[in-house]
Amino acid sequence: MKNHDKEDPNPKRARPAAAARNPGPKPGLGGAEGPGAPQGRRGAPTIAVRPMAEPARMKRRHWALIAGFFACVALPLLVIGIYLWLVAEDQYASTAGFTVRKEEGASATDLLGGLASLTGASASADGDVLYEYIRSQAVVRRIDDKLGLREYYARYWDQDPVFALWPDASIEDLHWFWDRIVRVSYDQSTGLTELQVLAFDAQMAQRIASEIVSESQDMVNELNEAARLDAIRYAEADLQQAEERLKQARAALTQFRTRTQIVDLESDIQGRMGVMNTLQQQLAAELVAFDELSQITQGDDPRLNRALRRIQVIRDRIAEERRTFALNEVLSTGEDYPTLIAEFEGLMVEREFAEQAYRAALTAWDSAKADAQRQSRYLAAYVEPTLAEEAEYPQRFVIFGLAALILVLGWGVLALIYYSLRDRA
Repeated sequence: MKNHDKEDPNPKRARPAAAARNPGPKPGLGGAEGPGAPQGRRGAPTIAVRPMAEPARMKRRHWALIAGFFACVALPLLVIGIYLWLVAEDQYASTAGFTVRKEEGASATDLLGGLASLTGASASADGDVLYEYIRSQAVVRRIDDKLGLREYYARYWDQDPVFALWPDASIEDLHWFWDRIVRVSYDQSTGLTELQVLAFDAQMAQRIASEIVSESQDMVNELNEAARLDAIRYAEADLQQAEERLKQARAALTQFRTRTQIVDLESDIQGRMGVMNTLQQQLAAELVAFDELSQITQGDDPRLNRALRRIQVIRDRIAEERRTFALNEVLSTGEDYPTLIAEFEGLMVEREFAEQAYRAALTAWDSAKADAQRQSRYLAAYVEPTLAEEAEYPQRFVIFGLAALILVLGWGVLALIYYSLRDRA
């Protein structure tokens, strides 16, 4: 019993040892193999082998997936390719580029524009207006009236209904179609505007591009005219206000002179001050004479009394003049000199301000008239409308590639949705 063999913990190594000890029945002697065969004396396990998988073959869902690919991808791409290369008409492109420039130089009417630039206002406001104008229905209607866009693009409806305009199109339909034949790009940082016009012949594309540039120039001229009229109108309004203010200031000063019967209050005051100065000089002279006389005469000399009386009289007169100047009425006006002086100085200050404002308004008005004689904005075309020699549109390979990408992605999304729903069922 002690000589029994121990089992190997590794079953792979144990199986050959068990087979060597118990080889089992020999073939041809009634032995059995396979899963139903009896186990050996030592109890060795047998391995069950699963049957081999059947060969892969196409099923119904696979054929449905392939059919969906042909229906959703291959067939539409075939139709698109046939239309692009056999049906679609060639289109020619005309390119133009321009920008709105402003006249250099500062003037009185450009003061508000300079302040706007300091505050960060955009200098490309005219370019923004022009960009929206080119894409508007107004310019579409004007060019249609000149060139007959609806008749021209509807002429190719029977040959190319995808890239042509239907015959009974309205102005709204033409405005929608305008974005397909006119492509406008605008850079706000540089103010440059580029446009590309598509037509079924090169001459028509160039004519449409030239008309767009012409209409843009007319729009810039209208902006110039509006700016000139506004500048002149505002300058005239300011000049009228300044002139009216000056008239009122002068009328108030004239009314003051008529009421007080004083042509120039400053001259009248200077005259009264002259009297005061004369009295002051006489008082000083009498004081000096009294000092000299007191040194050579006795105290009871009558000349000293006369000198003292003259000194007192002069002092009384000075005091009376000062009192009269401060309190007494001036020539039946009912007002004293301080009140009149305050009113007169206020009228003089108002007249000076009115004169300065009038001179400034007159200068601005002259500058506005001078600026109105020249064009401050103009359209600078850096690329004239080109005449194409080869048809570049429609871009068949680009359209075909994008269509293929979209169709394949759509078919793949539908396939994933189908298998997701099938796995959940």
